[in-house]
Amino acid sequence: MTNDGPISHVSTDIMSSSDQQEPQAVRPLEILYCQICTFPPEYCEFGSSLTRCKEWLQGAHSQLFDKYYSDEALQSKIGTLSLEAQAKLEKDTAKKEAKAEAKADAALKKKMASQVSIKRIERNKRKHVTAIHGLEAFDIELKKAAKFLAQKFATGASVTKNAQGQDEIVVQGDVSDDVMELIESGAGPLKGVPADNVVIVEEKKKKAGE
Repeated sequence: MTNDGPISHVSTDIMSSSDQQEPQAVRPLEILYCQICTFPPEYCEFGSSLTRCKEWLQGAHSQLFDKYYSDEALQSKIGTLSLEAQAKLEKDTAKKEAKAEAKADAALKKKMASQVSIKRIERNKRKHVTAIHGLEAFDIELKKAAKFLAQKFATGASVTKNAQGQDEIVVQGDVSDDVMELIESGAGPLKGVPADNVVIVEEKKKKAGE
């Protein structure tokens, strides 16, 4: 018995999945950022530290420096400006940099004049806590520092408000000398605090009637 039904034909033009070309992965675009102002180098001129940015770029990426700040590059950039406009541009840039440097110097002086106090506080005759105040002036993240101290001393440590409404770290136990040693050695998140700016204070529990 013969099969008189329709015969299906498979087109030879259909390619198997293995023959199909897979799309090529697109590599992510790599962008260079200035280590001074954090802008891409071509935008450093819009920041307030162009001189230091140029010094960094020249030392780290001389080819890019030539591309953006060589005499030829600068000439092509300001070639269409009038002499008066060029002078104004240079004056405004210098003024902006001077203002930024003055602000940075003032912030540094304020930071170096700040003081960190490590206070040993007596709760009763056998119990103490250690309160650390002033770390934030040196850009220390208090929550990270509290977690570090809690792990270091295997005790409780938290960020709380003191009587003046300022943030401080309170560590359970008398660990004032140990905290001082950690600061002096620049351990963990406590790095960057000058030891000369740290004082240890003793606060005894007031007796009844005082």
